[in-house]
Parts: sequence; C-alpha cells; structure tokens
Amino acid sequence: MRVAAVDCGTNSIRLLVADVGPTGLRDVVRRSEIVRLGQGVDRTGQLAPEAIERTRVALASYAEQIRDLGVQAVRMVATSATRDAGNREGFRQMVLATLGAEPEVISGDEEAGLSFAGAVSGLPGVLPPVLVADIGGGSTEVVLGSDSGPEAGVAAALSVDVGCVRLTERHLTDDPPTPDQVGAVEADIRAAIDRIREVVPVEQARTFVGLAGSVTTVAGLALELPAYDAAAIHGSRIPVGRVRSVTSGLLTMTRERRATLPVMHPGRVDVIGAGALVLRVLMDALEIDEVTVSEHDILDGIALRLAN
Repeated sequence: MRVAAVDCGTNSIRLLVADVGPTGLRDVVRRSEIVRLGQGVDRTGQLAPEAIERTRVALASYAEQIRDLGVQAVRMVATSATRDAGNREGFRQMVLATLGAEPEVISGDEEAGLSFAGAVSGLPGVLPPVLVADIGGGSTEVVLGSDSGPEAGVAAALSVDVGCVRLTERHLTDDPPTPDQVGAVEADIRAAIDRIREVVPVEQARTFVGLAGSVTTVAGLALELPAYDAAAIHGSRIPVGRVRSVTSGLLTMTRERRATLPVMHPGRVDVIGAGALVLRVLMDALEIDEVTVSEHDILDGIALRLAN
C-alpha cells in the first residue's frame, strides 16, 4: 500500500510518501520545506496571511507529487501553531482546496503518540522503556513507552508549549542573544519540565531518543559532519557534554555565523539556538547522559497508522 503523510508544524511542512509492507515502511519520497506557519502566533493568536500563503505554495507542490506517485491514501496533520490559532478555519479551507484532504488539527497527546511510534520504528539498539522528546517549533512532546513486548505502546505523554520558534520570538530578540534572554528561555523550559515530571515518570527510562530538526541539527554539529547526512545522524548517540558545547556555541554566534555552518538548513538559522537549548536543559534537568538521535518521527507514525 502506498500512503502519503503530511505534517504541518510551526516551522516546517513535511511530506513522506512510503510503501507499507509486512516489514514496515519503505521511503519513496521524503521532503521538508520551512514555511514558518507559526510566525507570530504566540503573540497574536492568529496565522499570518503570508505564512498561510507560504504553506499553500509548498502544499501545492506536495499535492502534485502525491498525484504523480499514485498514492492510495493521504493523511495530513497540523500541530502546535494551528491548535493555537483563532483563524484556523481559513487554513482548513486552503488545505482542502489545495490537497483535497482535510487537515486534522490533532491534540498534543495524539501528536506525542504519533511521534513515539515513528521515532522508535526501525531504530536499533534502544532499551525500553524509551523516553522520546520531539522538539518542534511551537511545542515539545515528551513520551515514555516501549516498542516491544507486553508493555508496547505509550505509557505516559505530555505536550508543553516550548518550541524553537515560540521561544525565539518570545525571548531571543538580540543577535546573538544576551545572557538574560537565554536565562528567560531556560526558565520557561524548566517550568515545562516541572509539568512533565508530574505526568511522565521520566526516571523509568533506559533510553532517551530525540527527534525533529533541532535535535538532528545539533547531532550533525556534534558529529562535525561536512554536510547534512541523515544516514550518519540516524541512530547516532550524542553525549550530553557535546550537546552542551554545541548549544553554547550556537547561542554565542551571530546569525550570519550560524548560517555558514555546513549542516544548517537556512530556515533553521534563527531558531536553532532555542531548539538546542530545549534539548540541553531537558538532558541536564533529567540527568540524561546521552541522546540517541532518530531521523524517523511523526511522519513515520502517521504513515504507519494510516496503513493500519
């Protein structure tokens, strides 16, 4: 069965076309475009017209490829920015006209479950229980669960409103940010971690898995790759000391300097400091020694659920 999954987040819109068989997913196409749908949502509560238009242009290209590849089933989900927006009905109508399918504005809990299913699929060497952190543009989902055995599935999850776009727009206004601005971001993250601890028994985890663009970019920098290499990043294990040093470097660089880093996507240059900070503060607060990095994420979870 050939399926298409579309994930529309706060910073990017992504497409996975995959063939689903008895052994799982086989990628046909995997694409990502930075459209910054969540531009200003934390401040205004509305999706900006220019952000909706950027998303429409990317989605039209995806829709054409979906048709050309003979996809049998399509599912699109929209996450943090769309959940927060008062004008999401106009966004829904745009998606329906462009893609021919309804965008599902999913809850943080469902987002967490899909992210967990995708993250652990095909990831070798993980010992359950697994703690997964999906660091997005508007929110971060933290999930504890298992990928096998009688305890397979999600045991506990929480979505918190700390993401790289939201935190950058809220606090990191200078270039590079001031220590006070960085401290304000850290305070928001620590407050979110307090809420996570109330819901998710994080101390039970034996493996910590990180996913999404902030985490994979930090991993590429920690590995000192000459260019972004998904195969090298997937399954890599990055010690907390390297996460700390990469994060510190990003937060003291200018935007112009960050743009020259070989693994850096142009659409992530202005928000990577906040995303790296979420990962670093999580690992320090939860006393985690290393992060296992997954290139599989909510897209894979959507595709697997769609096939089922």
